[in-house]
Amino acid sequence: MVKNAAADQDQDSMFLLCTALTICRFRKLASIIALILSANTVTAAEETTGNRINSATNAFPIPQQNEAIALATKAIEAEPKKPRGYLLRARMYEEHNELAKALTDYDQVLKLDSHMAEAWQNRGIIHFKLARVDESISDFDQFLKLAPAQAPYHWQRGISYYYAGRFEDGRRQFELHQTVNPNDVENAVWHFLCVARSAGVKKARASLISIREDARVPMMQIHALFAGKAKSEDVIKAACAGDPPAPQLQRRLFYAHFYLGLYSEAIGDEKEARESITKAVHEYGGADYMSDVARVHLILRESKKKNGANCE
Repeated sequence: MVKNAAADQDQDSMFLLCTALTICRFRKLASIIALILSANTVTAAEETTGNRINSATNAFPIPQQNEAIALATKAIEAEPKKPRGYLLRARMYEEHNELAKALTDYDQVLKLDSHMAEAWQNRGIIHFKLARVDESISDFDQFLKLAPAQAPYHWQRGISYYYAGRFEDGRRQFELHQTVNPNDVENAVWHFLCVARSAGVKKARASLISIREDARVPMMQIHALFAGKAKSEDVIKAACAGDPPAPQLQRRLFYAHFYLGLYSEAIGDEKEARESITKAVHEYGGADYMSDVARVHLILRESKKKNGANCE
């Protein structure tokens, strides 16, 4: 779920850029640099450690992550009571998809400084990626206690609420997010999903949030699908229209199949839901949060299926 692009041409440029350096990685690097620059005054005793952290940060955006992790580890060894080294290493472990190691480092960051808001947010994301939904909500709540102004922007918590079965909390979160992101089809869809679970599909369709324009293809066709005004084939056709570059087509088809699957689940077609979301994950998924959501969806539904079978 991202802010809408100004035009489809901007999307083309963005997807091409992602082949060299993903937006996600750039934001992670920017966050790390901001944390380092916003730290308290560095004393003479901390100078060597600070240099190691800066060196690790410089190594991060190029294919030298192992070197960067080693530099961060040296910083930690030099000053094990300082949280910055653990924070940096956790972010790089996350980039490596070494989630258990990242979680351990975030645990240590929060043990050393429980007021470090970003660590709560990042650990919540790790918990979600590990399908620990309740733990993700707990960490997101702690983040928002420290940064309450971020509450309207926290759509990740809304998604965690949905998978935790807290559908009314999810509905409220997505209604709050609508106040700061009024043309996001995904927000409207997740609101629909929460209402459908708590009050039924008919009520969800009646209260579907109106979206004037989401420039991302095929978002408006997805919105029409949930409104009962389009069919699955309309979504796929829109996703493939215009001969888009391969990276853009991949993202379009990921969203198309993922939301077709979520819609199928909402109307009670579990077989079609599983097939569509599996296709989204295995054929079109990427290294982004919504792809993680789709993967977690499959994990949670498979776990629910197994637990149900064990109870019979």
